[in-house]
Amino acid sequence: MPDTAATLAPAPRREAEGLDPNRWSALAILLTGAFLAPLDFFIVNVAMPSITKGLGSTAADVQLVISGYAVVYAVFLITGGRLGDIFGRKSIFMIGLAGFAFASALCGLAWSPSVLIGARMLQALAAAAMAPQALASVHALFPSQERGRALSIYGVVLGLSSIVGQLLGGALVGADVDGFGWRLIFLINLPISLVAFIAAIPLLRETRSEHRPRLDLGGVVLSSLALSSLVLPLVEGRERGWPAWSIVMLAMTPVFAELFRRYEVRLARAGGDPLIDMEVFRLPGLLRGIGAILTLYAMATFFLVYSIYLQSALGYSALQAGLAILPFSAGFLTGSTFSPTIGRWAGGSAPSLGYGLSAFGTIATSAVILAFPAGVMPPLALMAPALALIGLGMGMTMPTMMRAIVERVGPRHAGLVGGMVNSTLQVSAAISVAVLGGLFYTILGSRTDAAGIGHAFALTLLAIAACHIAGAGLAAGLGQRRARKTCSKDIAIVAE
Repeated sequence: MPDTAATLAPAPRREAEGLDPNRWSALAILLTGAFLAPLDFFIVNVAMPSITKGLGSTAADVQLVISGYAVVYAVFLITGGRLGDIFGRKSIFMIGLAGFAFASALCGLAWSPSVLIGARMLQALAAAAMAPQALASVHALFPSQERGRALSIYGVVLGLSSIVGQLLGGALVGADVDGFGWRLIFLINLPISLVAFIAAIPLLRETRSEHRPRLDLGGVVLSSLALSSLVLPLVEGRERGWPAWSIVMLAMTPVFAELFRRYEVRLARAGGDPLIDMEVFRLPGLLRGIGAILTLYAMATFFLVYSIYLQSALGYSALQAGLAILPFSAGFLTGSTFSPTIGRWAGGSAPSLGYGLSAFGTIATSAVILAFPAGVMPPLALMAPALALIGLGMGMTMPTMMRAIVERVGPRHAGLVGGMVNSTLQVSAAISVAVLGGLFYTILGSRTDAAGIGHAFALTLLAIAACHIAGAGLAAGLGQRRARKTCSKDIAIVAE
């Protein structure tokens, strides 16, 4: 049976032969890259006031520090996954990790806004190379009976990056060690990257696609144009008043996407190696899974507007704003810890259950904020459980969705789908911050008072909840898997 109709995995007794004894250590090293890449997207949020003051940045400069990273990272993730398939995942991971450390040093030592913006784009390019290798390596390193656990751990680590970003950013800026202030949020990457790089040399085994494809440069160019025309206007357009270029780029997105699709189909028919094999979308449930993932990082807007609410409406410091996310963190850790048990109990409904809990928690948080006077933090006895419920839902959803999508493909498409999942998450974050963040500022208007900010925050939370309700519908049944054995070929075929 072809790979596009089912996932083919070696039988258990064959998988036991030649297992990498360092596979769990290797996963920990790879997850360092998967963790650092989104961490550096989220960690900047709480440090922006300090960066503005320290470098004398304009509002446009500040926006580019965030959006430049977001655009480059989203655009090149799929290419980064494919480079691992071609040249080896260990090699590309280590090149990406070294580049990320170098770019982080440039960010931390930046002497002007333009240097920081350029260094952030270089940092994002390196992150796009290293981040997809963890997800792509799971098929190569782990037998089928361990793969689910490895994917669950991956989902947990990816979710924790956003939480740690808020906590660590606030703590480092607040600590202001030796006067470094905001620079520490970048310089802290150096010792982490160095340890991971040294450990990778003996512990990380080189893996690549069995069929070594050629790099599809035409596909890279067209996919970059399609993603850039979507993401760049969304992250920059609202801040700049939706200039004509942003509208034109958005209008060109479906044109570039269709050109990319036709090019890839034509290349495949000619016997080439397309960047994205369009046949992979015929796998049952994959498109719905990608659609559900696209709604997941609507929660990125929550972190942004919650920080604004705490600092602008309640007068919290950066450190206090970071610590205020702790109830969410506790819920996330609980949900992720018990996600395998919940997955076995709820079956195909597990991802939808997670989405439903986060939506309910978001609605509850909105109701609590609206029920109490402006400028006053609602009682912890009400606010903490609502925030914890959001985290609980996210903690359940991230691991179950990772498994639901990645287990649908075979090793041949592991790098491709790893890049697609990471790229979809990043595009989700960019779209949600642009659209839902734009909703927040539209509701807020010219008001800067605590009541106006609290009202806009509460209504934006309802929009985030709507996104997760949509995600619950798209994810319905995706957690359900069944396996049947075909003894004549000694393979296990896993289908929805």
